[in-house]
Amino acid sequence: MDLMQEFLGMTYYWLKAGHIIFMVFWMAGLFILPRQMVYMHAAAPGSPEEALWADRKRTLSRVILIPSMVLVWVLGLLLAEAIGAWTQGWFHAKLLFVLGLSGYHGWMSATAGKMARGERPLSEKRLRLLNEVPALVVIVVVILVIVKPF
Repeated sequence: MDLMQEFLGMTYYWLKAGHIIFMVFWMAGLFILPRQMVYMHAAAPGSPEEALWADRKRTLSRVILIPSMVLVWVLGLLLAEAIGAWTQGWFHAKLLFVLGLSGYHGWMSATAGKMARGERPLSEKRLRLLNEVPALVVIVVVILVIVKPF
């Protein structure tokens, strides 16, 4: 295990840079997803416009959201190991928020899938409000990581 920590220590800044880069990509995708869903909501179920928004959502998930989320998790866990964060309170709180954001991501993707099938489980107003969730989580997570309040 010491060899692994030594390797992680040598690559710490590269891991951190990658983690931040893919976190930005993931957040960008999570900001775009509800907006796309608002536009899909306005399209008539079964219309070519709805199909276009459904295809855009699939592309967003396949190209940005899923790869970025996976890399954020992998690099973040490697960083946690490199700095020994497993026993630190701020890290536990961050982990909880990132787990919640991952759940939000999955739920929004599933809801977009329902919308692509013609269902409208959420109102446009609710989608617009849900668009703010990633921003609020990012604020909390950045404060936890930078300030380390506990």
